[in-house]
Parts: sequence; structure tokens; C-alpha cells
Amino acid sequence: MRGGEKMLEALLELYPDADIYTHVYAPKAVSGLINSHRVYTSYINKLPLAKKLYQKYMPLMPNALKDFNLQDYDLVISSEAGPAKGVVPNPNAYHLCYCHSPMRYLWDMYHEYFRKSSFPVRFFMKRLIPGLRVWDISSANMVDRFVTNSRYVAKRVLRTYNREAEVVFGPASIEKFLDLERKPQDYYLFFGQAVGYKRADIAIEACIRSGRRLVVAGAGMDKRDIRKYEKSGLVDFRGRVSDDEVKALLSGARALLFPGIEDFGLVPIEANAAGCPVIAFRRGGALDSVKENVTGVFFDEQSPASLIAALESFEKREKDFSAITDSGREKYRRHVEQFSKEAFKDRIKNIVGERKRI
Repeated sequence: MRGGEKMLEALLELYPDADIYTHVYAPKAVSGLINSHRVYTSYINKLPLAKKLYQKYMPLMPNALKDFNLQDYDLVISSEAGPAKGVVPNPNAYHLCYCHSPMRYLWDMYHEYFRKSSFPVRFFMKRLIPGLRVWDISSANMVDRFVTNSRYVAKRVLRTYNREAEVVFGPASIEKFLDLERKPQDYYLFFGQAVGYKRADIAIEACIRSGRRLVVAGAGMDKRDIRKYEKSGLVDFRGRVSDDEVKALLSGARALLFPGIEDFGLVPIEANAAGCPVIAFRRGGALDSVKENVTGVFFDEQSPASLIAALESFEKREKDFSAITDSGREKYRRHVEQFSKEAFKDRIKNIVGERKRI
């Protein structure tokens, strides 16, 4: 139940009679709302260990989409971060594609995936990727309209498919943070799985060099790095945390540090919903999810030195970002309302309604 599944739930609330078509279906891993609908799978679902290793079957997915007979539907919404938009709808149907990102292992991150892969995987990548790129571009012709989650991804959709994409912010669970009481303490927060592109190392190095306290919450940190950084006495590694612990950390943090590049940036939205300012790298989805000088500030180079300069700038006017008073909290509320589930549903409903009026 990650971002894509949360978006699916919002769509199902909008279209309660909808059927679901997917390559792999694990009923125990998804919500009751999803399980309450008719779910159809391709042959990928029957392959060995498909529920755990489904990404390994990616080269088979374009062909597997042929299993799906969508001729009885007048509206098809595909949720695309891998092969999904390549379905063949009824010629009179309307196909709306919510593109979370063009497939990154085919396009902008191909060389990074290739470099980190084993020799057998690289062998097949060289032979399969060119054909998959041709299929990916041609399948974009089956889409009537693209929407996406940020201006950052919209630019990639334009570059990859030569198609304009309207930005419809994905549904964020802001409601559970809006009434959280702010009790700022003397620490900054890095929250998220510590995978490479999130650049937890920048947040850690910046705080250690500048003598600031940092709490790192989320799984994935290398044990050797933990031992190395803990020697400073400034970094507190919490590992995986519960929802209640997340709320407590956002309530007490001076600011959330967001040094990575993400397509959408859900964590900054949740932080802002809690009244917690964000200090983010000036790139990616954060440019939409953080309102500069209102709910946070940006730094311009992905380096500890640049982040330290942003921390110093933030602390000089930290009172401007306070959400302790009602008026201070209201500016955060106004900003995050555009990311709510209801705002998402309204935008999708309007887009589909525009088609019906044509």
C-alpha cells in the first residue's frame, strides 16, 4: 500500500463500480476497498514468485497486457510507472493515463540501473531495452490524455512521449496531520527509506559539520554508516517508525530536511500538514510540494555546504515559519489542501467531465 495504491483507492471512491486490471494481485497486501472490487490479472500473476519478484518480469508485461479485454468499458484510467498504458481500449472509449513517471529504467535512469545490475541482467538489458523503448513510445498513442503528479514529471512526459501532461497532485493523507500540535525542539528530521537517491548522507553530513542535532527515521540505513555517524553524538537513528512516532517527530522537529530528488515528494506535504517547515533541494517534486518562504526554503546545490547555508538562513528567520499560532498554522493548511484526496478526486472528475462535454 504505497502511493500508487493510495491513488487507486481514491479512484475507486470516485468510480465505485470500477473493475481493476493488474499484472500481479496480492489480496493480503492491499486494502479492503481494493479487495471489494473485481480484480483481473494477466498471466504474470501465475509465474513463479510473481508477488515478490514481479519487477523481474517487466520485459513480459507489454505482451501480457494483451490478456486484458477492455472492449466493454467507455472509460479506462491507467496508473503508469511501468507497462500499463499499453492496453487496447474500445475505439470509442476515453483513455486517461495517470503517469507517475515514464519508465525510469528505460529512459533517464537507464545507465544507473545498468551500472548497478549483475552481468546476466546487463546482458539482457542491452538486448531488450531498445525494443521496450519503441513499444513504450508507440503505446503512448493509445492514450487520449496524460495527467501526472508534478511539473517535474510533466517535463519528462513531454520529453519522452512528446505529449503535454496536466498536473494533478496525487492524494496525500493530510487529514491525520492537520490537527497535530506543534512543539518544536532542538533537532532536525530526515524521514524516509534511506535509499541512495534520497541523499540522507547530505542531511547527516550537514548537521554533523555544523553541530546540529538530527533524527533519522526510516529503514535502509547501512549498519556501518550508523556506527560511523553515531560517534558524533549528534545523529539519532530511529529505524522504521510507527505512524504515532512519525507524528511525534514532525511535531517536535525544527524542520524536515529533504535533500533528495523525488518525482512528487509526499513527505514534505505531510510535514507541512503538520505545520513543520521543510528545507529542500531545489529540484523535483519538492518545487510543487513546498511553497518557498511560506512553508519552507530551498538550497541550490546537492551538497552539505549548500544545505548548511540554507540552515543558517532558515534559523535567522525561523519565527516566520512558526505554526504555533492559529494564523501561522493556517498558511500551512491553505498550502496543503491542494494535495488532499478530495482535491485529487475533484480534478480527475473535472477532466473526465471535460471529455464528455466535447
